[in-house]
Parts: sequence; C-alpha cells; structure tokens
Amino acid sequence: MSLDWWTIGLYVVLLFWGWFSVCGACYDYNHPDLFSFNLNSGKQFVWILTSLLLAGALLLIEKRFYYKASMVVYVMMMLVLLLTIFIAPDTKGSRSWIPIGPVKLQPAEFAKFAVALAVGKLMERYGFNLSNYKDFLRVVCLFLLPMILIIGQKETGTALVYLAFFLVLYREGMTGSVLFAAFMFVVYVVVGVKFGDETVSYMPASAGEAWVLLLSLVSTLLLTWRYCKDSRSLGQATLFSLGFTLAAYLFSAYVIPFNFCIVQLIINVGVLIYLGVEYAITRSYRYLLIMLFMIASTIVFYACDYVFSHNILPPHQQTRIEVLLGKNDDVRSAGYNVNQAKIAIGSGGFSGKGFLKGTQTKLKYVPEQETDFIFCTIGEEEGFLGSAGVLLVYLFFIWRLISLAERQPDTWGRVYGYSVVCIFLFHLFVNIGMVLGLTPVIGIPLPFFSYGGSSLWGFTILLFIFLRMDAERNFKQK
Repeated sequence: MSLDWWTIGLYVVLLFWGWFSVCGACYDYNHPDLFSFNLNSGKQFVWILTSLLLAGALLLIEKRFYYKASMVVYVMMMLVLLLTIFIAPDTKGSRSWIPIGPVKLQPAEFAKFAVALAVGKLMERYGFNLSNYKDFLRVVCLFLLPMILIIGQKETGTALVYLAFFLVLYREGMTGSVLFAAFMFVVYVVVGVKFGDETVSYMPASAGEAWVLLLSLVSTLLLTWRYCKDSRSLGQATLFSLGFTLAAYLFSAYVIPFNFCIVQLIINVGVLIYLGVEYAITRSYRYLLIMLFMIASTIVFYACDYVFSHNILPPHQQTRIEVLLGKNDDVRSAGYNVNQAKIAIGSGGFSGKGFLKGTQTKLKYVPEQETDFIFCTIGEEEGFLGSAGVLLVYLFFIWRLISLAERQPDTWGRVYGYSVVCIFLFHLFVNIGMVLGLTPVIGIPLPFFSYGGSSLWGFTILLFIFLRMDAERNFKQK
C-alpha cells in the first residue's frame, strides 16, 4: 500500500492553519487559554484530533469494502436525511442538526461521501452510458434526492453543493450543452431578478422580461446552428426572428408604445413550431432537446418571477440575492455581513495586523466570523500574503487530487476522485466568493478552516476514503 503523503501533508497544513484562524476569530481577552472549552478554538482542537484518528481508521479499511458497501451506505444516509427533517430541533430556522449528547451533528455533511460512492458505483456498471437518457437520469437522481431532502431541512446552501456532481458527469463524457443550459438558466435568473422591476425606456415593458426572452431566442438559435447544421432554413429563421423583434421594438419606441414582450413571446413560439416541424421531418432528437431547452428557459424565468413576487422564497434569501445583484445596498441590515467582511479583509493590508491583533475580529463586527466568514479573519490578521498563501495551498491540494483521480485504474475510483475535487472546489469558490461579495451568502463552510465538527469530519471522510482507494490502485480490485 502506497499512501500519497503529499496530500496528507497538505491536509495537515490546512487543518492547523484553520485552527489558528479559528483562534483569531474567537479569542477572548477574558479567557486567554486557546485550549479552553469555553472557546470554540478549544473545541475545534478536539475535533481536529478526532479527525486525525478518523483519518487513520479510514485508511485501515480496504477499498473493496467501500465498493461493496456503496449502495447500502447511500440508502442509509438517505434515510437519515429523511429522518432528520422530523426529529431535528429548529436551529436558526433549519432542521438539520441532530443533538447527540454534548455535540450536534449535521447529517448533510456526511451524505456527500455516500453520494460520491454511489455515483461512482453506478457509473462503473457494465453498459453504463451517459448518452443514454435512462442512465443519465439514474445518476442525476442519485444526487438530486439528497438535495431535495436537505432543502426539506431548510438548508438550501448545503443542498446546492450537490450540483457539483454535474461537473463530474462532464468529465465522464456528458455533453457540454447541459452545462451551457445550466449556465443560461442562471443568467436568466440573474437578469430577470436584477432588471425585473425596471422598464424599457418609454415603453410599458419589463426590461428583465425583454432581455430574458431575447437571450432565450438567441441561445436557442445558437444551439440549433451548433448541433443541427441546417444552415439555410436556420438562417431564414434567424433573420425573421431577430428582424421582427427589432421591428417590434422600434414600433413601440417611436410610434405606439406597447408591451413588445408579447411580440417576443409570439416569435419564440414561432421558433418552437419551426423546431417541431424539423423534428417531425428529420426525427432528430436534437431538435426535440433544443425545443425542451427553449420551453425550460421560459419556465425558469417566469417561475423565478413568481417566486420573488409571491414571497415563496424566504425573505432573508431574497435579500441576500438582491444584495449580491446590487438591488439592496443597505449595509446596516441586508448587506451588513458582507460589508463588514470586506472592511476586515481590507484593513489587513499587505502583511496583516498579526495573530490575535485583528480589531474587526476582536470586536465581533463580522457575524459568523468563526464559521462561514472565517476567511475575513485570515485577511485581517495575515493580510494579502496570508490570504494568497491559503489560496496557494488550496491550489496545490486541488491539483494533487486531480492528479490522483486521473491515475485511478477504474471508473469507480476516478469518478469518486473527481467528486471529491468538485465538492472541495464548490466550497472553496462559493465560501470565499460570498465573503468578497461575489456570490450569494448561502452559508457553507470553508474546508478545514471553518469551525464545526460535522464539516471537518465530513471532509475528512470524503478525502481519506479516496486516499485509501489511491493507495490500492495497483492491486486487483473487487
């Protein structure tokens, strides 16, 4: 057995660098003992020690056990997630933490490795092919189910982490059009929310609706050009669609003002009919898929508009999205967390204020500075140099995991490895992004840095199962 000591070394560096960051975030001059259980630094140190013991135990279990137990572990974790909805007490509006003696554990953090194992096991099945829509739906359901259950616990941020598995599918051969469609849906939501309350100049038309309908039309025509190769009829449809849209806009702007979005909808329906006719003639499923994309584009926009206008999305989550998009700039309420985090990071300057010397941190200006906003403590106490150092260690860590994933001899190991990579990447980008105001504040931890036993154990399990797999890569498996 040949362990990858480079990755283990980076893991240990991140663990203890994270602990020093928690110390800086929670230090109390009235309780200067950093190992005291009165402080989260003392509790986190115990979690770190138990994580090291857990890592050692995971390395003692053979790879074939993980392989054979994959689906059993998955089913058990889904049952635990379902049970959590009903038995977990209400904690800050969510039901995701189960009290076990003196500690609380969050099952959603442990479900990640179970889903990764199950996805890898399914994709290694003989005859599995992502191009087969049945196989594709099966594997997608494996990570959509925990998402639904975690949303039922009112932990939307944690649920979104499971979208990282789409990147794994892309690595394994999923067509890029799926990622393009997902990206466009995000664009529709952002544009629709940001400009939904604005009107086009001198017209009774929603700017958000107009832009989304136009983007939907253009992206549909681009997909048709890319995948269907019918340049002549497509060119005619493009000229007609865009020309008629421009004519409707000019007529509304300079002749008789009216809601020209109605005309855009009619044009989009006309393009749908064109695609339907082409599908009937050629029987090419690509036309059908593009039709579904266009229909879904319209549904996504109007569903998003309905969710916001009827307050279906919780008010605090609506506010977070509005802050990110610049619709709500109240730094005393909705934007307080992000604004204080930026101040803390900026005050650190190039080299930082020094360990335990951060003023923003000590005066507790940043809420959740030991958990979701731990990166602002790094920025204040260690400055640009420390922040860049943390990112460089993460960069080497992710690069090493990708190298390990690529050298796996079987599909199961490779898929599990890339699942680990994508989950870490999602946490890293979203957590640091929300501290810097680049992504919505959805409350997910920074791996190995944020205070919390469940996340630390969850990441440790996720990582060291993979390291055990890699250690046995040269042996005949199963």
